[in-house]
Amino acid sequence: MPKMFWRIVITAGAAGGAFLLTSILDQDDGNIWQWVASIVIGSAALIVQFLIDFGERFEKVDRRFNEILAATELFSQVDGSVLRSDEVSRLVLGYTKVREQGGDIVQAFAEKELADLAKLMEGLAKGSEDRPGENHEWLINLTDCAKMTLDATSTSVDRDFWFSGPAERYLVAQEKAIKRRGVEIRRLFIVKEPHEVNEDLRELCEEHRRHGIDVRIAVRSRKVNDFIIFDGELCYETAPDLQSNPDGTWLRGEQEHVEDRVNQFNELWSEARELEAVLPTVTTSET
Repeated sequence: MPKMFWRIVITAGAAGGAFLLTSILDQDDGNIWQWVASIVIGSAALIVQFLIDFGERFEKVDRRFNEILAATELFSQVDGSVLRSDEVSRLVLGYTKVREQGGDIVQAFAEKELADLAKLMEGLAKGSEDRPGENHEWLINLTDCAKMTLDATSTSVDRDFWFSGPAERYLVAQEKAIKRRGVEIRRLFIVKEPHEVNEDLRELCEEHRRHGIDVRIAVRSRKVNDFIIFDGELCYETAPDLQSNPDGTWLRGEQEHVEDRVNQFNELWSEARELEAVLPTVTTSET
């Protein structure tokens, strides 16, 4: 309604202006050309407005059509990929409903989560992605996705982690992976000095064994970062800050890097010993 109102105003103004101009230029009030000119100019103004509006609508339709083509192409690629297209549809439909029904904070949160997901997908496609701090959700979700093996190192940097809530969820996820999918899990606890093999570490090893995890201990004076290899294809890694707390989390999928980590773990594992063998005598190995 407002747009139609302004069309009428503009048309009437153009026609009135034309009539006034022709009246000034030609003092003969009976001249029919005054009316003809005002009608023609007014009609032309109306037609121009409709043409502009049509052009805007056509541009929107063309843009929308291109978006549909792009979406169609995208979904055709999804249909041919491992990722199920119904999950993508759920994501799009859910986000659309949030935009339509959610409040400002809900929309802002949804957009941030969607941006994080997009960043993760882009990073995985390139072979590497990182986050500040320690990402426990990645850790647990990757464990839920593992089908064959999970090989992990655990140094003094993450020792406090094993007494936290996320650690309980992580251990439960590992036990399910072992019992339900037959995943083989090996964990290597690494200490710098023999005296670090104390009662706390002994109990920690026993707890992991109760969950079905194969555990060994290695005494290694040289630095080894915490890393976990999932199915021999993807590495989850953390590095310490100056206070020996996890400073960041990296997902590395480059084949060369993963192979290096697999070789490093296998070397450490072959040198390590089970808890019972470590307790009487401990020898320090160097790389």
